[in-house]
Parts: sequence; structure tokens; C-alpha cells
Amino acid sequence: MLIELSVPTAHDMKAVGEAVASVLAPGDVVSLTGELGAGKTTLVQGAAAALGVHDRVMSPTFTLVREYRDARISVFHIDVYRLDRIQDVLDLGFEEMTDGGGVVFVEWGDAIETLLPDAHLRVELVSVGAGDERGAVLEGSGASWADRWTRLERALEAWRLPA
Repeated sequence: MLIELSVPTAHDMKAVGEAVASVLAPGDVVSLTGELGAGKTTLVQGAAAALGVHDRVMSPTFTLVREYRDARISVFHIDVYRLDRIQDVLDLGFEEMTDGGGVVFVEWGDAIETLLPDAHLRVELVSVGAGDERGAVLEGSGASWADRWTRLERALEAWRLPA
């Protein structure tokens, strides 16, 4: 299951996040990859707003974890870029966050792939040219994503690249 997108602006990246959020459920994990400035936090901002977060969503780069519990579904936003060991991620309470009570967004999720649950959504963001345009590839793993994949495709139709 793979969807390729063209995301021309930061506003569109937030809208992509909102579209992704429309199919998220408690217990979901979204792994975000891409170089610095690719739009990972911007996507999370859109998703968190759609999930009902009222607080300003900021990058967790220096705090490592930001929790937003004022939403209809709790949102955990993790940045593992600066962590050296898998144990560091476990020490943050990663397993507790993924136990089903909220949605977990992991920036640099490819660094902890072995910790990710079998069912998760992987979002890879890449810069396209010198402007704000980004490419995005979404890949769903696990049965729960197979069940929702058609809904996700429809939600992202405005940005989909031709197959």
C-alpha cells in the first residue's frame, strides 16, 4: 500500500496532515522521515488540529516529546533525532504511548523502525526543487491500514501523483 503525493506549499502540508488525521484512530503510530525542514512538524500541526488539539504544536526537537491531551484523541509528538540508543526511546515511555490511548507521531521514525508496531503509517517527505514544494510517500503496514487504505487514498486525492 503506497500513495505518492506532490505537496506544493506549507499550507498544503498542513492539509495533508488533516487528511491523514481523518483516518487515524487511538493506538495509531505515524513514522515521519525526511531531511531537516522537509515538513514533518508542519504535517503534524495539521493532523493535530484535525484531531482537536487547541495548543500550538511545536517541534519536539529539544524537548523530545510533546503531549497534547486536550484533543478528542491524545497526541504524542516525538523527535528521536538526537537520541543515540533504542533504550533512550524506551526511557521516554514510547511503549506506554503506543499502548492504544492516543496517536503517536515519530519524527525520524526510521531510526527506531524495530520499535514500531507492525501496523503503522510511514510518511517520507522530500524537498522538490528550491521552493516549498515537497514530495510525500505514504506507506501503510499491517491489517488495520489495509482496512482504511481506500479512505486514506480518497482523503489525499487532491495531492496524489498519477499512478
